[in-house]
Amino acid sequence: MTESTEHKTGRNPKVVVIGGTYVDMAVRCGQIPSSGQNVTGSALSYTPAGPGPNQAVEAALCGCEVHLISKVGGDPFAQMIRDSLAEFNVNTEFVYTAKAKNTGVLVTLVNATGENAGCHFTGANSALQPLDINGTEQIISRADVCLIHGQLPQQAIVSALRCAELYGIKVILNPARPLEQRNRKASDLPIEYFSADILIPNLYEAADITEQSAANIRTAKMIGSDLVARGVNHAVITMGKRGCMVVDRNNADHVPAFEIEPVDNTGRGDAFAGALAAYYAVKHDVRGAVQFASAAGALACTKFGSLEALPTKADIIELLQKADVE
Repeated sequence: MTESTEHKTGRNPKVVVIGGTYVDMAVRCGQIPSSGQNVTGSALSYTPAGPGPNQAVEAALCGCEVHLISKVGGDPFAQMIRDSLAEFNVNTEFVYTAKAKNTGVLVTLVNATGENAGCHFTGANSALQPLDINGTEQIISRADVCLIHGQLPQQAIVSALRCAELYGIKVILNPARPLEQRNRKASDLPIEYFSADILIPNLYEAADITEQSAANIRTAKMIGSDLVARGVNHAVITMGKRGCMVVDRNNADHVPAFEIEPVDNTGRGDAFAGALAAYYAVKHDVRGAVQFASAAGALACTKFGSLEALPTKADIIELLQKADVE
């Protein structure tokens, strides 16, 4: 990706992000407590989080014009989230309010090696409806890429996919299980999910969808081929420290992960998705986008927190250039 993310027309690429919004209360501690155990925390961050804000901010940090479509509650957290996103130039016009609900909350504990555990409260995210998506049709129709995270009500996701397809907009979808279907099989996902241009499940999500075993890189290749056979143009299966498997109708390529000293793995997936959308909004080179996104995901692991850990475009380019030299 060049140092400019502007199109030849001179405008910044447009990315629409559809994802859950939460307030993240992250505490760093020496070890994650077991049942009945109390430990002392050494750091606290209290920020907007969740796939919606994180991915939107990452795309904005990469130079995109970003709209977030999401839902918050009728509480003080809602304005805090809007104010924070505005600082990153993320448009919050379509961050709707469910006045009778609370904003979603994540409580995350992170230990000294970057491992984390937590609890989340869905809150207003469960109230995002197809009618809300219908009200954003004009924004989606003008996007270069629509980035969707599946942990929302399924009908809202399906409405967004149909809208993007109607206008020929490229879609990147993380098929995380919809909020109301935690006890159903992921293989029951509606057919619209496989209309996405790029599907970005992690290895375990992908194995769940295809009802296969998630074991290794070879398995990832087979699972990716299955997803492509179901209709997606590109399956990008993320495997953490093992990198990514990129599969389309012609090839299957393994993209290694960048070697870093992890501090906090919390934001890795969202940084990856946001950077992937930013790159793909400019140039439809999936493997180049995955390399760029992998660098973003690695850098997000080197800092504590969520939004504050997300790398800028300059940070990502620097890591890619360093890797090329080495």
